[in-house]
Amino acid sequence: MDRKPVLAILLVALAPAATRPRYGGVLRVEVRGVFETPGPPTSGHGIPDLAGAFALARWEAGRRTIYDANENAPGGRPFVDTIEILMGRSLRDQSNDLELGKADIVELGPAELRRQPAGRRVWSSAPVRLLVLVFGSRVEDVRIRQALALAVDRSSIHAALFQRMGEVSGALLPQWLSGYAFVFPTAVDTARARMLLAGVPAGARTLTLTTDDAALRPVAERIALNARDAGLTLAIPPQSAPAGENAVRLVEVRIGSADPGQALAGLASALGLPQPLRGDSPEALLRAERALIEGSRVIPLMHLPDVYGVSPRVKGGPGITPLGEWRFENLWLAESRAEGGRP
Repeated sequence: MDRKPVLAILLVALAPAATRPRYGGVLRVEVRGVFETPGPPTSGHGIPDLAGAFALARWEAGRRTIYDANENAPGGRPFVDTIEILMGRSLRDQSNDLELGKADIVELGPAELRRQPAGRRVWSSAPVRLLVLVFGSRVEDVRIRQALALAVDRSSIHAALFQRMGEVSGALLPQWLSGYAFVFPTAVDTARARMLLAGVPAGARTLTLTTDDAALRPVAERIALNARDAGLTLAIPPQSAPAGENAVRLVEVRIGSADPGQALAGLASALGLPQPLRGDSPEALLRAERALIEGSRVIPLMHLPDVYGVSPRVKGGPGITPLGEWRFENLWLAESRAEGGRP
């Protein structure tokens, strides 16, 4: 028996008219990502997976995608008829579209979050996005890598650029998932960084710092300033420049599982690190993570949440899980079914 219509009937009977679930409408979502793939990227690497509750109706690579409600969804038909996702929208443009009523669900950065009006509904995941520095294979001198790890002022970057969203961390796994992230040091020690670099030839102290995400460029610039205080020079080329094997990359990777072991293995794969040894205890997992970070081939900086601004016409929710997965099947729209045709 399809439980969703039964649930809807009960809610209609008990809820005030203004909050009764209703079928129909187009839910408009905007994201920063631009995906040029032949179809939607797999979950965790792009647009979150909507399969099951919704069926892909149209894919316009790099521009937009449309999903229609699956009449035979396992949990019953979703309330909204269609989900339209626009890609390549800057955070500022998304925030403006939300204000103007052109979008229903948008991503919010720290600056956009500050500008939201009082009472604006916001959905936030757990800190599931790892911001991390990754060294190229030709940066072989461990003293350089360790010096940069000691020079980066995570707390200052976290406060100034991220408005303290998420948490500073020297670990790959966040504290909420592993329970031990606090044991990895995050303190700045510029004096020790200078001591490490004392024996490094001057020519070897210049590296390139790259990032593929324009939103992370201010973070890269702050890191370059920290590095200069320690005696390292990090040149930041134009965004389109290739990274190279003697570069440091500033990247963001996602926690893909609520299982700590699986999450650590997924991060290792995404960062090009050896697969960690499996362990059934927190102690074994800690040893495995220490082995991955040892030598500072990667430098974790902080864990950040997914944050979304939500239009007043969107009812139900929250529409995301702690891992940031989309759960739009129980959302409905306040206006009537006659919302207009598909754009």
